[in-house]
Amino acid sequence: MDRISELEGFIEAKKRCHMIGIGGVSMSPLAKVLHDRGIPVTGSDMTESETVLDLRGQGIPVHIGHASENVLGAAYVIRTAAARDDNPEVEYARDNGIPVFERAEAWGCIMRHYKNALCISGTHGKTTTTSMCTHILLAAQADPTVMIGGTLPLLHAGYRVGRGDTIVLESCEYYNSFLSFSPTIAVILDVDADHLDFFKDLEDVKKSFRAFASLVPSYTGTVIANADDKNTMDAIDGLRRRIVTFGLSTEADIRARNIETKNGVSEFDVIYKMKPYCHVKLNVPGMHNVKNALAAAASAIVLGISGEAIARGLEAFHGAVRRFEYKGEVNGARVYDDYSHHPSELKALLDTVRTITDGRVILAFQPHTYSRTKALFDDFVRELRRADKVYLAEIYAARETNTIGISSADLAKRVPGAVFCPTFDELAENLRRDAAPGDVILTVGAGNIYTVCDRIVEK
Repeated sequence: MDRISELEGFIEAKKRCHMIGIGGVSMSPLAKVLHDRGIPVTGSDMTESETVLDLRGQGIPVHIGHASENVLGAAYVIRTAAARDDNPEVEYARDNGIPVFERAEAWGCIMRHYKNALCISGTHGKTTTTSMCTHILLAAQADPTVMIGGTLPLLHAGYRVGRGDTIVLESCEYYNSFLSFSPTIAVILDVDADHLDFFKDLEDVKKSFRAFASLVPSYTGTVIANADDKNTMDAIDGLRRRIVTFGLSTEADIRARNIETKNGVSEFDVIYKMKPYCHVKLNVPGMHNVKNALAAAASAIVLGISGEAIARGLEAFHGAVRRFEYKGEVNGARVYDDYSHHPSELKALLDTVRTITDGRVILAFQPHTYSRTKALFDDFVRELRRADKVYLAEIYAARETNTIGISSADLAKRVPGAVFCPTFDELAENLRRDAAPGDVILTVGAGNIYTVCDRIVEK
């Protein structure tokens, strides 16, 4: 019996599950999906959070801190990718013959029961594109099951359990977790050098995405790829699968034509087989979101969804939580919060902001992980220098310890005028004092800097 079939047996028998790292962006919706199916679920996480409180509110017990006694009574364990083999709960489970499954294996098990498994991958843009696909599928009344690595206002959550024949999942390459999936449609938005604490280099990242694309069935599956991204096209070069491309270039199978942008709103025609398929009004700014919308439209076209539903779904999309999310004002300055944590994402964010303001851009950035900060240090410096004023919070450790000896103070030394703020209190006070009418303030990072945004916005 393979691991996925073994896990399926536990789920079908409604055996108790313990989840390590249950507060994570893809673990928490998985916990809710299992709980909704009547499976007893417990969990553990390192810190208290709104997500943990929400899980408890739905009747899922969550322990803070990892300890062997948390696993008592569980028939099997599902762990986040960040939970290593020396985690005390993992060690206890294995010492006592309790099977330990990866989070991705659990999603891979669940998606086997759907006719269409739409898996959205890419180094950047996964949450937004998965959210766009969700809007389109709901507009088409497809009643999908959904797993998103963030909160979608339409759902008031990051997941949805539907009764239709389609499941759509945000699919992450970290630790090759998406290689446990069973996509019938595999979307690759872009391929970039990231997660270099796991991947050796860019070529290793490309290899992972090629393996992901190879998971689609040879004759009935489809790979949807970004024709404008050289790394993506390199990754799938020569792959013997049906490939549909999207992009702004004329070579793309599905592309945008007649793009017009005004006040952060883009309108364009989606062209398929050399003919207009639908006209899109997109209410999220930036050319990167035009490309994300094209990827979502391509997914819908492959699924046989009408142009009318694509247009309605995309027009109704106003962004996911922490994706250039407008939070309010302070001293007349507009405040936005964003999840960007890679130099390419910072570039797209700053490009977008410059299209909506002629005023100062004040960037408060919290780097995410020591390894990423070191590996991409010069790229971060290049992008941070584009803001008019930069404040840097200390690096968010996430799954790491600082064996490198690196700090955000090192970035501040390389960015003219940048200010390093070792505490959030100091950062919030600086932002309040500096804010002026016409400014745009950005709180940016994949850690907990969003709490600073919430502090400074005037209620």
